[in-house]
Amino acid sequence: MITMHFRAVNYKADIKLKEFSQKRIEKLSLFHNQISEVFVFTKVENNSDGINKWAELKISIPGDVIIVKKISKSFEESVNSAAESAERILKRRKEKERIL
Repeated sequence: MITMHFRAVNYKADIKLKEFSQKRIEKLSLFHNQISEVFVFTKVENNSDGINKWAELKISIPGDVIIVKKISKSFEESVNSAAESAERILKRRKEKERIL
């Protein structure tokens, strides 16, 4: 099980968002089995276009830290998009490890 640390900046996050994030982060273990912990930072930015929900994932793996940032209309969309990007990065890292 991956240890997840959740931070909400400038707002109060509800339990549904935390649970969604935990479930989404758990899926990352399918792509890399040595993830020790993941920090999820969410923040609301002050802008007028409505695309202001920001999510950053900081993923700790042995010897490296992967950071992915995404912004969209909802926190769930931002977390999901960041997790998808992280999956691609983790797949590449794992394939590099296999080659070495």
